[in-house]
Amino acid sequence: MRRYDRRDLGLLLLRLGTGGVLAAHGTQKLFGWFGGHGIEGTGQFMESVGYAPGRTSATAAGLAETGGGALLALGLATPAAGAAAAGAMAGAAAVHTPNGFFNQSGGYEYAASLGLTAAGLAVTGPGRISLDHALGHAVNRSWMIPAAFAVTAAGTALVVGARARRLRKAKEGEQDALFEEEYME
Repeated sequence: MRRYDRRDLGLLLLRLGTGGVLAAHGTQKLFGWFGGHGIEGTGQFMESVGYAPGRTSATAAGLAETGGGALLALGLATPAAGAAAAGAMAGAAAVHTPNGFFNQSGGYEYAASLGLTAAGLAVTGPGRISLDHALGHAVNRSWMIPAAFAVTAAGTALVVGARARRLRKAKEGEQDALFEEEYME
């Protein structure tokens, strides 16, 4: 019988918890499960916060969260899974950043926590209680970590940057009020 150490059990718990939460959020976007809005509703929301086209953005976010989360939970292709999930959470954090840090105010705390945990798992590896370990780490090689993060960072920068440009352009057409409106009695 194999002996697993505390590190392996801890990594398993982190993978199952983080991966499970990410996968559940992704299925809300893709299928409307767990009270989600599915592709159509999520696509409309994505459009409203500057990610266009909305349906494509919802699909990409849903796949990154569902796929990345499921693979993290299984401990399979851990560098790619963690990087994909971290990229999706960076996109979510960009939406919530104007609200500050804390989640109770609509801030980016939750997205940052999930993203950083996913990134940490990608770097640390899945531990011995994983499919990566069972398969001889065929899709969990050291060189895959920087490659996965480079690809994800480039894609995330393009998508979040395009969103920022869209929001700036939309704001350019708005004019601030010259005077504060006060009610006269």
